Amino acid sequence: MTAQIRTQVTVPLRFPDGYTTSARVFTFTGLADGREHLALGLGDWRAAVAVAADGGPAPLVRPHSECLTGDVFGSERCDCGPQLREAAERITTAGGFLLYLRQEGRGIGLYAKLDAYALQDTGLDTYQANLALGHGEDERDYTAAAQMLLTLGAPRVRLLSNNPDKATQLGALGVRVTDRIPTGVHLSAANARYLTTKRDHTAHTLDLPLTALAS
Repeated sequence: MTAQIRTQVTVPLRFPDGYTTSARVFTFTGLADGREHLALGLGDWRAAVAVAADGGPAPLVRPHSECLTGDVFGSERCDCGPQLREAAERITTAGGFLLYLRQEGRGIGLYAKLDAYALQDTGLDTYQANLALGHGEDERDYTAAAQMLLTLGAPRVRLLSNNPDKATQLGALGVRVTDRIPTGVHLSAANARYLTTKRDHTAHTLDLPLTALAS
């Protein structure tokens, strides 16, 4: 299935810490899952695409799964909000795309994610809680992300992510990941177990300090 650009508009962005940038926001038709995903062109994304087309380095890209609690309300139970903020600045500097994917709770939805939080409070980890609710550990599918990148002229990317599954899926979907660049470690007392589980269970690239391991 081929996606097409539906709308593009420039949107100024301002983050809670005062950082500002501007994004060219793209909407699409023909996405495989029918959801309202967005692509944000940041920095000199046009030049980044052109350089890559001439055989130079690929644009920097982060597929970021929506997290209302972290992105909007600043929850410290995950590292999503700080990763989003970091990605916006790094991609603005390098030129590339931030894909904002409507895949709350690793694809299980907002209410189910909060149900999973309640189970985590009883002792289950983030993956065990999803399974206990009858969901997969991670139900995210990056087909739409690959469609957006190919439509935007970015068949090669430098992937800003700690998650090896994103690189594997994008590669299988026709987007070549030339480099996988980890984000920073956004550790808090509330998310230490969450980050440790992601590192140990799904091989996320997270260099956690020893203090986190003792939490």
